[in-house]
Parts: sequence; structure tokens; C-alpha cells
Amino acid sequence: MGLISVVAVALYLGLAVWGEGGMSAFAAHPPLIALALITVALTVAALFSSGNLSSGEREDRGNRWVLVGFGVIGLLSAWLPAYTDRTGFWVVDGEAMRWAGVILYAAGGVLRLWPVFVLGRRFSGLVAIQPGHTLMTSGLYTTIRNPSYLGLLIMSVGWALAFRSLVGVLLAALMLVPLVARIRSEEALLHQQFGAEYDAYRARTWRLVPGLY
Repeated sequence: MGLISVVAVALYLGLAVWGEGGMSAFAAHPPLIALALITVALTVAALFSSGNLSSGEREDRGNRWVLVGFGVIGLLSAWLPAYTDRTGFWVVDGEAMRWAGVILYAAGGVLRLWPVFVLGRRFSGLVAIQPGHTLMTSGLYTTIRNPSYLGLLIMSVGWALAFRSLVGVLLAALMLVPLVARIRSEEALLHQQFGAEYDAYRARTWRLVPGLY
């Protein structure tokens, strides 16, 4: 999984540089340099986690289509915001917006990655029950059942704003489609595995945003 992560991030940043018009154009904006450095730092940190792509003891294979959805939206999000930034199409003016995006991206990245370390081998890129799987209901999971997914959404919005791209913000919103499908699949599998214990936990928590969803 480490090699896959490194290749994916290299491709992601490469598409952004291409969309921005090349390395010189990309590097001309300090917030974008910061964005790239944060991306590399998060990737290196992720290499020390136990996150995996294991199908474990039981997997909902019917949910694998969301990986394609994430992949397509991810590739578009890597290139299109940078392209609209370069062409000036539907962008928000100001370096302050870029820095706000960088801050959001960094905060979302930490929120995305922290649960990977907390869950350890239980964190899989697939919807699956791992050996010795137990429910996590403390810490970040006391109120929100999917903090890592919330982090992913915040990262996506932050990335778009770093390029001043409203098109990128729409792509971040579009990510909700496969994300919600994945959440529902996970909830169904966890209900099958833990029954009343999971139902009680679900009843007192929120999927992503307290008071909203």
C-alpha cells in the first residue's frame, strides 16, 4: 500500500503542476509550494501507519465501485482546479484565499490521517471486517462515526481553494456521492457484525457533522 500511495501522490501533484502550466508557474505561488510540501509530509506520515487494502474476514465487494468514483473525481480534482486557476475561469481572487485553502487542507489532512493510526489494522481501503475487529467509540469517534471521511472532504475543499477554484469546490461536493454510498455500506456491515452494540453507538453519534448529518 505504501508504494501505491507514493505513486498516487506523485501523479496527483504532477497533474496539478501540469494544470498550473508547469513547474515555474506552480512554484511562483508560495501557497502552492506549501500545499505540495504538506502533501508530501502527509504521505510520508501515512507510510508509518497500519492502513491497508485487506479484505479481512468479510468484505462488501459490491461497494468496490466507489473506488472508481474516488479515482475519477480525484484525478479531475488534481488537474482541473489548477487549470481553472491558470486560465482564470470561475476563480476567487486573492492570495488570502489560497492560504485559507492551504490551512484547510492541512487541517483536513491531519483529521484524515489520525484515525488511520488510531484504528491500525482495522483501517482498510475496502469495506471489510478485519480479524479481531472491535468498535472504536472513544476519542475522535465519541461524536462522529467517520472523522477520516470528514477530513477527506475538508482536504478536498482546501485543495480547491488553494487554487482559488470554485469548480474544484463543486468536485469536492461531488465526492459526497461515493462517500455516502461507502458510509452506508460500512454501516450495514458493522450492523451485521456487532448488532445492538453498533446500533446503540449509531443512535448517539453523527456520520460526519454533529447536528447536520
